[in-house]
Amino acid sequence: MQTPTLSVPDDPTALVEQLSGALTAVADLDQAPAMAAYLKDRFVLFGVKTPIRRKIAKPYVDAFRGAPEHVVPFAHACYARDERELHYVAVDTLRRWQRHLGPQHLEDLRVLLTTHSWWDTVDSLAAHPVGHLVKRHPELVATMDAWIDDENLWLARTAILHQLTYKADTDEERLFRYVLARADSTEFFLRKAQGWALRTYARVNADAVRRFVAEHEDRLSGLTRREATKHLR
Repeated sequence: MQTPTLSVPDDPTALVEQLSGALTAVADLDQAPAMAAYLKDRFVLFGVKTPIRRKIAKPYVDAFRGAPEHVVPFAHACYARDERELHYVAVDTLRRWQRHLGPQHLEDLRVLLTTHSWWDTVDSLAAHPVGHLVKRHPELVATMDAWIDDENLWLARTAILHQLTYKADTDEERLFRYVLARADSTEFFLRKAQGWALRTYARVNADAVRRFVAEHEDRLSGLTRREATKHLR
C-alpha cells in the first residue's frame, strides 16, 4: 500500500472525509458487529482493527508536522462524525502533537472528553494530552480540582487519571485527595480509576499506597482496594 503525502486544508472536514474514505476501503464489515459489541454497542464502527487503522491514519497524523495549529480543529471534525475509528484517530493525533497544545486547549479537551464518551478514548486523553497540559501548566490544577467534583463521571475520571504518566513527579497529596473525593461513589468507572491510579503510583511509592489503603479501608470500595494493591501482595 502506497502511503499518500497529505497537506492540511484550512477546512479539516475535507481531510476527515478523505480519511473516512480510506478507512471505508479497508473496512471488514464482518468484524464491525463484534467490535461494536465490545464497546457495548454504543458506537458505529467501520470495522477496521487497530493495526490497520493506525497504518491508514499515519499519514494523516503526520500531516500536522508543519501545521500543528490545525490539530485541534481536526480532532473536533473527527468527533463530529459517529464512526468510532475516527475518534481514535483524533485521540492519536492529539497525543502525537500534544507538545503544541496550550492551556487554552484544555476546554477543547473537555468537549472531547464529554462527547462520545467511553473509557477507550477518555483514558488516553486523560493520561496524555490532559496530563501533559496540567504538568506543563500548573495553573490548570485548579481545573482538575473542579473536575473531580463534576457530575460528569468522565471528567471526574480524567481528574483521577491525569497523573498516570507522572511517576516520581506525581503529586501524592492531590492523588489521594481525589481518590477520597469520589470514594463514596458507586460508579464502576470511578472506582476502577481510583484503583488504577493508586496501583500506578505504588510503583513509585508502594509504602505510601499501602498506608493510604489501610487508613481508608472503610471508605474505599473493594474494587478500588483490589486494584490498588494488586502488585503489593
